[in-house]
Amino acid sequence: MLKILSALLCVISMMAWAEPDTEFLEPEQALKMSASARDHQTVEVRFAIAQGYYLYKNKLKISADQGVQLGEIDFPASLPHDDPNFGKVETYRGQLVLPVQIKNPAAQQFKLTVIAQGCADAGLCYPPITQIADIKLAALARSKASAVAVLASAIKPAVNTETPVIKELAKETLASASVASAVLITAVAPAVAAPLAQASDTGQINSLLGSGNLTLILFSFFGFGLLLALTPCVFPMMPILSGIIIGHGDQISKKRAFVLSLFYVLGMAVSYAAAGVAAGLSGSMLSAALQNIWVLGAFALVFVLLSLSMFGFYELQLPASLQSKISGSANRQQGGSMLGVLIMGALSALIVGPCVAAPLAGALLYIAQTHNAVLGGAALFVMALGMGVPLIMVACAASALPRAGAWMENIKKVFGVLLLAVAIWLVSPVLPAVFAMLAWAALLIISAIFLRAIDPLPADSKGWPRFCKGLGVIALLAGSALLIGALSGGRDPLQPLQGLQAQAKAESYPAFSKVSSLAQLGRELAQTNQPVMLDFYADWCVSCKEMEKLTFSNPEVAARMGQMKRLQVDVTANTDNDKALLKRFKLFGPPGIIFFNKEGKELQSSIGFKSAEPFKQLLDQVLAK
Repeated sequence: MLKILSALLCVISMMAWAEPDTEFLEPEQALKMSASARDHQTVEVRFAIAQGYYLYKNKLKISADQGVQLGEIDFPASLPHDDPNFGKVETYRGQLVLPVQIKNPAAQQFKLTVIAQGCADAGLCYPPITQIADIKLAALARSKASAVAVLASAIKPAVNTETPVIKELAKETLASASVASAVLITAVAPAVAAPLAQASDTGQINSLLGSGNLTLILFSFFGFGLLLALTPCVFPMMPILSGIIIGHGDQISKKRAFVLSLFYVLGMAVSYAAAGVAAGLSGSMLSAALQNIWVLGAFALVFVLLSLSMFGFYELQLPASLQSKISGSANRQQGGSMLGVLIMGALSALIVGPCVAAPLAGALLYIAQTHNAVLGGAALFVMALGMGVPLIMVACAASALPRAGAWMENIKKVFGVLLLAVAIWLVSPVLPAVFAMLAWAALLIISAIFLRAIDPLPADSKGWPRFCKGLGVIALLAGSALLIGALSGGRDPLQPLQGLQAQAKAESYPAFSKVSSLAQLGRELAQTNQPVMLDFYADWCVSCKEMEKLTFSNPEVAARMGQMKRLQVDVTANTDNDKALLKRFKLFGPPGIIFFNKEGKELQSSIGFKSAEPFKQLLDQVLAK
């Protein structure tokens, strides 16, 4: 009674200070709740918090009738708030999704009671409100479920069976294995993970999106895009777009180059937004499904054909009869290739640059949790526009090059070589390393021949011929080193002669043990007395390769990694087990690293590329816990 009177006094006092013409929403409208069963052992509680209102984290209470027992609430990252009534508190705004685990599904249908409390920024605090939802669980194979429940209850005093990873392992086993296997997994993995620490990169991005400040969100994601433009995710797009501009010859103006590059970036932005929303709602990245030899090979072939046209082997154009029919329209559009450039930009975003950085991962996680596809998609669209700013600048610079005579032909040949390099770069992740090195060697050696690396220069040659010959000699030496290295056992294009060393090491950092399923992960975590580093990797992941070459190989980083148990999930094949592991840790693709302490509790995550120094500091934090 005292609590109720205090709450009523709070409401009355706040209403007294409110402006007389302020209209407040009903509590159920300001903090609109809905709930439904996600599966046979998880209920999802959702709040749609109106603009200008917030909800207290510590006032949330969820219970069920019919003897159904609920686990702890899986809270996402919250927002700090200096509240006039309660002091410094944690709050939520916008969309909030709370997965709630069911300990014992005693009934298939029951009522879920949710008690929540919140306030309006304008100065009104609501008393605690109670909202009730009818829940109907999905059907479950009772024979297996009951047997697991009985056996698990027998061993429950000895082990902790309620950790999230254990639940995932039991769920996986129920779907594909025997009852005995499910109990075995529960028994041997008592020390597996608690919910992921909210201090992770994706948690901070998720909090930003949940703030509801549209201006801040869009400006922040545009800035994220500008930063991502400096990564290998975007570099391969520069010769593609520049090649398109140069391919138009001397008929293109600066204005036309700007418009073409803008359409390319718009195609890229639409693709990022659409694929991101689809990934967030479905839980898997479309770009991951496209990273196979057939798709990458087909796209690489397109670049090879484009490059050959740059070398003058043929002209890519429509048949003469079709050209004459559309010449009028084409003239009106000044060449009218907008749609083609738009499509090329969209495909480039999906196939050429499938990197998963923290802003992208955070946006995808927000979409997955809240189903707010509009805000998440808008953030990804603006991020892609930020990534496209340097591309537009490069394209406009390419259009400013002189157009007359042999100079233009030489420039086209340069971009032809760059397009061939993009083609090799595309297929390198899915090719055996020796074939990739041979392809790079061939490109460099042939380019050196065209630069007259082995031709004598006239005595009166001026600066440019000598400069080009110097570049040719460098390319010839680099290509020869790659060729020799590939034939002598080297497999790293950046260190091609490593195989010639008498005691060359395959890797300069501690090796990883492979993990291919949730069940195997549970066993590995149960058998360790060290902190654990779980790395998500794929052959097609550029940032993963960067982490190996630039971060893991750092001596100080490698020394700290040596103090941990190192596990790696290779999601190159994108199998069902790969998807299950990614989904379990709320990842949408590599690179992603999850850290556990020696008891198996999840501590922290790292999404995207990190250089050696910040990664070393992160490892120090993990080892200290």
